Amino acid sequence: MKKINKLMMAAVVAGGMMLSSCSITMPVNATSNPVGNKVGMSSGSCIFGYLCFGVDASIQTAAANGGISKISTVDMKMKNLLGIVVTYETIVTGE
Repeated sequence: MKKINKLMMAAVVAGGMMLSSCSITMPVNATSNPVGNKVGMSSGSCIFGYLCFGVDASIQTAAANGGISKISTVDMKMKNLLGIVVTYETIVTGE
């Protein structure tokens, strides 16, 4: 009986880990421009990380969304949900 309980607990923990999502933010670029108070973002989701339809997570779009003409930093954030849905987000700061 104890073996079955341990096995069921291990299955629940493994299932919970598989259903969780992962998110990571990475710096992509920095310039010598002063860090401004404007932030622009662009994002898009892809299926299986590769099938992206009409997605625009570009630096240019993020800067336009934030009204930024002088880019200071660029970061990229990636969220992964079981490898099925992957969301890419570009974050731009500047003036």
